Amino acid sequence: MFTRRRFMQSAAASGLAVSASGLALPAYAQNKPIKIGFVTPQTGPLAIFAEPDAFTLDQFKAKIGDGIMINGAKHPVEFIVKDSQSSSNRASSAAQELIFEDEVNLILATSTPDTTNPVADQAELNGVACITNDTPWQPHFFGRGGDPAAGFQYTYHFFWGLEDVISVFMGMWDKVETNKVVGALWPNDPDGNGWSHPELGFPPVMAERGYTLVDTGRYQNMTDDFSAQISAFKEAGVEIVTGVQIPPDFTTFWTQAAQQGFNPKVMQAAKATEFPQAIAPLGDRANGLSVEVWWSPHHPFASSFTGQSSKELADAYEAGTGNGWTMPLGFKHSLFEVAIDALQRTEDPTDADALAKAISETNLDTVVGNVNFANGPVPNVAKTPLVGGQWRMDGSTPVLDIVENSDHPDIPLTGEMKPIG
Repeated sequence: MFTRRRFMQSAAASGLAVSASGLALPAYAQNKPIKIGFVTPQTGPLAIFAEPDAFTLDQFKAKIGDGIMINGAKHPVEFIVKDSQSSSNRASSAAQELIFEDEVNLILATSTPDTTNPVADQAELNGVACITNDTPWQPHFFGRGGDPAAGFQYTYHFFWGLEDVISVFMGMWDKVETNKVVGALWPNDPDGNGWSHPELGFPPVMAERGYTLVDTGRYQNMTDDFSAQISAFKEAGVEIVTGVQIPPDFTTFWTQAAQQGFNPKVMQAAKATEFPQAIAPLGDRANGLSVEVWWSPHHPFASSFTGQSSKELADAYEAGTGNGWTMPLGFKHSLFEVAIDALQRTEDPTDADALAKAISETNLDTVVGNVNFANGPVPNVAKTPLVGGQWRMDGSTPVLDIVENSDHPDIPLTGEMKPIG
């Protein structure tokens, strides 16, 4: 298969320096602009993940100014942003555009496997360095056919894993007196299929911990009727509901649950209930909803790039945008932290192999914690900490308390897990 990488290698073997468009270039890369492509779901049902994009990019552009120093030379930096439209197909096409039309040196992507997986696949196929986050590592690594014995050559990812969210969720469940009957809302998408995996997902651990699973099967995203699931949950006596849902689907389910008299003691909808913007419209129905917390102003970490603490970054975001802080803010910031750090350490920012090597050697304390690809758990992956939170309404303002930190006691508790109602 003809790829940009093979074209570049063939030309290099002939003693020429070329661009992906086939034009001859000078044989030096000093002061050459560095192009960073960024694929993000700015529209569609995942658009809530992209809210911090503009603020983050403005922060980095302002501090980078006229360039970054690499091997004694200053290189201007250009960011090229592509909207995935919350579509895996569009994310793949966007990555191809960045590779073949924009000729980027580095690709970044974030916000669920619908974005990160197809972008990383295109980068790996075409020999372009790529960094992603905000997807549990199993749906990202194994969802792309990753081999733990081999890994990937150009693509690197950092986030928490299913083992972490399972531990956090069950840690919260154990704090509430229930009958241990759990209803699952897992969609037919990479996240839902990963979370429901019979070996790697929730089911085997739940059985070991004495929880009974009520799984009605995978449903399609943007479902407008959850009556079948609600009926099954009521019949089985479900007191805990867990799932990984896009915001529109959770709102539909939670509204219909109230209408049909289904009131669980614990409700955890990962993805959907991570955002204050999605929580606020629920009013009193938001009280007691619980969720995994990947980043918050309470996290005791600071940016390697701006020096801001987690709280200072959240405060700056709220002051600059008028919006409440969100978890993706920390991970968008850290994505660019890792990217700039790798670029500054690479021997040649225009060479994909050199840049991939620099990324692989990352050991950086970021605003979301330490990112070190040497630590695994599989090649090309670094893990970040995860704790548990519960929402409460302070008037019309949602407040997220940290209520479970057994796996990471360095992140302080700010509240106590309570049953809904």
